Amino acid sequence: MFVRAYLRASTSDQDANRARDALASFAQERGLHVACWYTENESGSKLARPELFRLLADAHPGDVLLVEQVDRLSRLTAGDWEKLKAEIASRQVRVVALDLPTSWQLASSNTDTFTARMFEAINGMMLDMLAAVARKDYDDRRRRQAEGQATAKAEGRYKGRQEDVKRNAGIADMLARGMSWSQVQAATGCSRATVAKVAKRVA
Repeated sequence: MFVRAYLRASTSDQDANRARDALASFAQERGLHVACWYTENESGSKLARPELFRLLADAHPGDVLLVEQVDRLSRLTAGDWEKLKAEIASRQVRVVALDLPTSWQLASSNTDTFTARMFEAINGMMLDMLAAVARKDYDDRRRRQAEGQATAKAEGRYKGRQEDVKRNAGIADMLARGMSWSQVQAATGCSRATVAKVAKRVA
């Protein structure tokens, strides 16, 4: 059994490795070793997450997918959550989350077959519930944000996201020096859409 830890943050401004020590301590307390770390900055509302699916592709039956919280794994819609669950099930990977105590027993290799099946069933129900709560929290925050922007616009206070002038000037300079879009993305951590916008402006 290998423990594969998954670390996720929504944006490049957040530290996806923030929970690394907590996951390492959890594993150490149970005499386990984290064999591999998978880190990415992607929204939990997106099913397309390269590092998460690399983890699943690397995993062997019985391996543990260790996360700090269920919402690090999913803020997905019900349909996408079912797709991710099916992929996890097909790989026979056990999901263990620090905020889901019913899952902790799945990190033990000493559990008998009956007990393991019972915990898997209970854990599955709890995962579904917490995944639904995480999605509701995501939708609620998006709704409140939209309402706040609408109010600010009506009052003439909303100016939208401020442009990162210094960064975009750097992107323009890199493009002028003949660097590829992929090289610019790697150097700045910005999205391809941002590179395209600056490229169009300086063309």
